Amino acid sequence: MKKHNYSLIFGLILTGIILVITIIGQFWTPYDITGMNSMARNQAPSLMHIMGTDNFGRDVFSRVMNGCGTTFFVALSTVAIGCFFGVIIGALTGFYGGLLDEIVMRINDVLLSFPSVLLVLIFISFIGTGKYKIIVALGVMFIPSFARIVRSEVIRYKSQEFVRSAQVMGAGSLRIIFVHILPNTVVSMLTAEAIGFNNAVLAVASMSFLGLGVQPPDPSLGRMLSEAQAYIFPAPWYAIWPGVVIVLIILGFSQISEGLRAISD
Repeated sequence: MKKHNYSLIFGLILTGIILVITIIGQFWTPYDITGMNSMARNQAPSLMHIMGTDNFGRDVFSRVMNGCGTTFFVALSTVAIGCFFGVIIGALTGFYGGLLDEIVMRINDVLLSFPSVLLVLIFISFIGTGKYKIIVALGVMFIPSFARIVRSEVIRYKSQEFVRSAQVMGAGSLRIIFVHILPNTVVSMLTAEAIGFNNAVLAVASMSFLGLGVQPPDPSLGRMLSEAQAYIFPAPWYAIWPGVVIVLIILGFSQISEGLRAISD
């Protein structure tokens, strides 16, 4: 009897719903995301404002819809940078080994021994704050983790019979790496990317919470949490809803990661 992959199904459905709302929020929102209304400050959730309003009278649901797009964009860009360079570095060092492999892996070990948020803070102290600078900083910090995963997969596969057969048939090293070995690592990489996306979402939210990520007036989930600190008691919905959305995004991708891991087992 075929076993259903409920984790993957649930993760895809939850993430799909959030993505649809996010995409709609980039083109249309119920209210202007930057429009202020002093008469509607800190209103509780209602039929007019289903997530309430903030201290400037802005609709929280509209800002969450649009802010999710920023979070997704920064997190996906971060994972793309880390994965692209991590795959190249990990594949080459894992296949060729030698002194270069030792040097690169020791550098990886040093970088992975520090909290990524701390390294990002050091990085942006030199390049400055802002959405695109955060993408660069986080992307660079994500390279070592992807490189380590790809390296271990390449080492595992390079001694397999199909690789030896390709070598006997005269295939070059780069062709063996990118045509014969890396396609076999797709499921493992997708799992790593899902986990990496979750880490990126948390990192983006943390940076925005500290005021180092997306800058006002553009909404971001982390920035909304930061702004809501002073209103946690008179207007708790202002902090609750952005936090709930972050949790749901992470939950969705965590379930996708679990489902992909079940496929690879």
